[in-house]
Amino acid sequence: MSFVPVTGPATFRAAVPARESEVEFTDGRRTVTLPVRAALPVLTRAHTRDDVHPSVGLLAGAALLGMRFVAAGHLEPVADGWRVGPLDPDDEERVRLLAVARAHAGEADPEALVRRVVDAVADALPRSAPRAAGHRTAATRTSGAARPSGVAGPGEVTGAGLAPRSAGARTGSPGFAARLQARLAGHAEPDERPQLVTLSLRVEADEDELVGGFVRIVLQVHDEQNPLHFCDAATLWTESGPDATHGFGDRARTHATIALRAAAEEWPVLDRLLELRVPDQLTLDAVELASLLDEGLTGLKRRGVDVLWPRSLGADLTSRTVLRPGSGRDEPLTDGLFGPASLFSFSWQLSLNGDPLTEQEMDALAAAASPVIRLRDHWVVVDPATARRAKRRLVRTAKPAQALAATLTGVVTVDEVETEVVVGATLHQVRERLRTAAVREPVPTPAGLAATLRDYQRHGVTWLAEMTGLGLGACLADDMGLGKTVTVIALHLHRVQAGVATGPVLVVCPASLLGNWQAEIERFAPGVPVRRFHGGERSLEGVEGGFVLTTYGTMRSDAAGARALQTGPGWDLVVADEAQHVKNPRSGTAKALRRIDSTGRVALTGTPVENDLTELWAILDWAVPGLLGSRNAFRKVWAAPIEAGVDPAVTRRFAELIAPFLLRRRKSDPGIAPELPAKTETDHLLALTREQVVLYEALVRDSMERIERADEHTRRGLVLALLTGLKQICNHPAHYLRQPGGRLAGGSEKLDLLDELVGTVLAEDGAVLVFTQYVAMARLVEAHLAASGVPTQLLHGGTPVREREAMVRRFQAGREAGGPPVFLLSLKAGGTGLNLTAADHVVHFDRWWNPAVEDQATDRAHRIGQTRPVQVHRMVCQGTIEERVAELLGRKRALADSVLARGEGALTELDDAELRDLVTLRPQR
Repeated sequence: MSFVPVTGPATFRAAVPARESEVEFTDGRRTVTLPVRAALPVLTRAHTRDDVHPSVGLLAGAALLGMRFVAAGHLEPVADGWRVGPLDPDDEERVRLLAVARAHAGEADPEALVRRVVDAVADALPRSAPRAAGHRTAATRTSGAARPSGVAGPGEVTGAGLAPRSAGARTGSPGFAARLQARLAGHAEPDERPQLVTLSLRVEADEDELVGGFVRIVLQVHDEQNPLHFCDAATLWTESGPDATHGFGDRARTHATIALRAAAEEWPVLDRLLELRVPDQLTLDAVELASLLDEGLTGLKRRGVDVLWPRSLGADLTSRTVLRPGSGRDEPLTDGLFGPASLFSFSWQLSLNGDPLTEQEMDALAAAASPVIRLRDHWVVVDPATARRAKRRLVRTAKPAQALAATLTGVVTVDEVETEVVVGATLHQVRERLRTAAVREPVPTPAGLAATLRDYQRHGVTWLAEMTGLGLGACLADDMGLGKTVTVIALHLHRVQAGVATGPVLVVCPASLLGNWQAEIERFAPGVPVRRFHGGERSLEGVEGGFVLTTYGTMRSDAAGARALQTGPGWDLVVADEAQHVKNPRSGTAKALRRIDSTGRVALTGTPVENDLTELWAILDWAVPGLLGSRNAFRKVWAAPIEAGVDPAVTRRFAELIAPFLLRRRKSDPGIAPELPAKTETDHLLALTREQVVLYEALVRDSMERIERADEHTRRGLVLALLTGLKQICNHPAHYLRQPGGRLAGGSEKLDLLDELVGTVLAEDGAVLVFTQYVAMARLVEAHLAASGVPTQLLHGGTPVREREAMVRRFQAGREAGGPPVFLLSLKAGGTGLNLTAADHVVHFDRWWNPAVEDQATDRAHRIGQTRPVQVHRMVCQGTIEERVAELLGRKRALADSVLARGEGALTELDDAELRDLVTLRPQR
C-alpha cells in the first residue's frame, strides 16, 4: 500500500483489490480509518476548501469523479465486486486531466491512484443501498465479523443495491444475494459445461383458480438427447436410486438445478422455485402472470425453456388494425376519396379464434384486472400488449397517403411492429381500381385530339385519368421518345370532356422544351389555349383553361413569378416534365414546385432512378405526398433493405406499393415500339498523342503531390480539378491549355476520328449529334469544322429559348432545307427533352460518369419518329481515366450504380492510393 501526506503527516491508504480500500486520516497524534463510503462526505467537503493539503485535493477530486461515473451508470461487475467502466474517450480524458492537475500532490503515479479511487467509489456505492434496520443478508449473518451499517463483506452483494425488483422476485429471501452474485460471475465467465437436461413449464389451472385470476406452473425436466423422455421435477427430486421411476441418472437433479438458475436469470419469478426443497410448482398471481406474458416468455425461450399451455386456455386471441374513412363508416366509393380534406383512422380489432370481438367484449377485456378472462365460454389468457390494445381502441388517425400505403401493402407499423391491416369494401375497391388502372379497357380517344394514340398510350391515358380522378398523383416513366407529351395532352382533353377538369394545366419543364410543348399542343389539340409564362411576358390574366408553360428556372428564381404560379387561376393539374430536376427535395426548385397547389400532380421522366432510390422517393413524394413517408423513414424502411438485398419480401412489398403510381414502359418491351429501328453502340479506343501523354503525366505527378499534403476540405477541390484536367487533356491539348481555335488537326485522335465520322455522315447524306460536357470543347470543334467548310450549330446552357427552338427546327428540316448536318450540344443542356430524329449518328466526345445521362442524350435521336438505324459512337482514350471509367461501367455495373452514378464527387472519397491507381496513365496497347 502507498501513503500520501495530508495536512501535517496525514496519509491516504489505497490497497488492491479496491474492495479493501480505506481512507486513513492522521494529524500526527491520532489516526482515523474510514471505509471509502464513510469517507466520501469528508472528501466532498474538503473539495470546496482552499486550505487542504494537495493530496486531499487529489483524493477529493477522484472521489467526486467516481461518484459522477456511478451516477452516469458507468459500472461493470468484476469477479469480486464492481468497477468503473466502460469509459468513453471524454471520461478517460477527465481522469487524465485530474491526474495532471494534481500531479504536485506527491504521488509517484497520480493517474493510477485516481483510477484506484474511482473504482473504490464504484465498488462501495452500489453495495451500500439503504435497507430496513436490523436486516442482514445470509452472508452477513455467517461472516462472524461486525461491520459498519451499509457495508458488505468480501464476496457479499446486498439485493437492494443491485437487483431491480420484478414481479415475484423475493429479493430479501435467504440466499438471494448469493445467487445474484453468482449470476454476475456467470456473465463474466459463461458456464460452458454440457447439460444433461432441459426444462419446460406446464401451465395448469382449475376453474376456481381461473375465477380468482391464478394459474399454476409445474416444472418438468426433459432428457437433452430425447426430449420425449421427461418427468415432473417433483418426481425427480423425491425419487432416487435404482428404484426411481423417472429413468434419469443421479446427476440429473444437479443439472436441472443449474438449468433452473439460468432460467431464473431471464424470469426472476423462478427464484421462488429455487427456494423450495422440492422445486415442483408455483402459483402465479395476476402480476406474476402478466410478467410471464410480457417479458418472461421471450427470456425463457432464449434459455430453451418451453411454456406449455392447456387446451382450456388455448383460445386464439389475435389483433390487427382496421383502416376506415374518417367518418368511421364504410361509405360508397366516391371520386376524390383521397383529397386533401380526407381523413382515415387505424383502430385495433381483436379476434377470438378468427371472429372479431364486439365492442362490449372489448370493454370487458379492457376492464379486466387479471390476464385471465372468460370470453364466449372460453378462458383466455390475455398478454399485457393485447390488453393495452383493447383499452386504446384508436391507434392513430392517418392522412390519405398513409392510408393508401397501408391499403396497398396490407401492413402498418405500430410501435415499431408490423401489423396486418384490414380494409373495408370501399378501400378494397380502391385497391383493385389502382392495381388494374393501367391494364383495363382504355377510355375512348377524347374529342379534339388530332392524333391516333398507340395502344400503350391509350392505356397510359386511362391510368392517368383513374389516378387523377381519385385525387392522386402519378409518375409516367416511359422511355424517352414514347410520347409522354401527347399522353398528357390527351389526359387534359379527357378530363375536360368528362367534366372533371377544374382549371388549366400548368407544365413545368426545362427551358429547351418550351417550344416542343407549345408545338405539340398546337399540333395535337388545335384550338386549346396555350400560354408561356416565361421571358418578358409573364401574365396569367385571363387564363381559365388550356395549358400554361413555364420553366424550373422561372419558378425558382423569379419570386414574383413563383408567387403568381402558387396563387394561380386554380390549377387542375401540375405536370413536372423531366421530373429528375426535383430529385433533390432540399433544392429551391423542388421546394418551389411543392408550394403550387392543384387537383392532381403528374411527373414525367425517362429516368425515375438515376443514382439511388431516394431520387424515386423525391419524385413520388411530390406526386403523392406522404405515400413513402419521410425521407429518413424511407431510407430506413425501404431503401436500405432493398439496396442491401437482405429481404426479398421487402422488395416485393415495395413493388406492390409503388406499382399503381409509377408506369414504366421501355422501347425494348414487346409491342411498345416494334417499328423503332436498331441502335448500334461502339466504343472507339484511341491513343493519346505525345503532347497529351506529357501533359497527362505532369498533371498527375504535380496534383498527387499537392493532394497527399492537403487537408480534407482542400483535397476535395484538388481531386475535382485533377479529374477535370485529365478529361480535358484526353479531349485535346488546346482544351486543357485554353488555347484559342486554330490548327487543331493532329493534336488528338478524338478530333481525327470525328473528322472521319463527319466525312462518312456527309457522304451518306446523314446527320450527327455530337455531345460533350464542356462548352469550351464544343467551341473548338465548331471552329475546327467551320475551317473545313462543314456547317454546324451549337446549343448549350446559355442559348436563349427561342434560339434553341429555331435550332431544333433547322436541324429537323434536314440538309435539303438548309439544316446543318452536325449539331453540337452540351450534354446537360441538350441531353433531355429534344426531338432530333433527323440524326442517325450520335457521338459522345467525352465520357460522363453516369450511363443513364448518356442514354438520355442518345435518345434524342433513337426515339419514336426515327426511321433509320442509329449508330452511337463513344470515344475512349486508352490507358487513361476514361478507360477505367468505361471498364467500371461495362464490367462492374453494380459498382457503377453504387459509386460512379453519384458522379465525380464519389471519386473524391477515394484514398490516395486508390486515386493514384485510378488516374495513373497505363501503357497503351
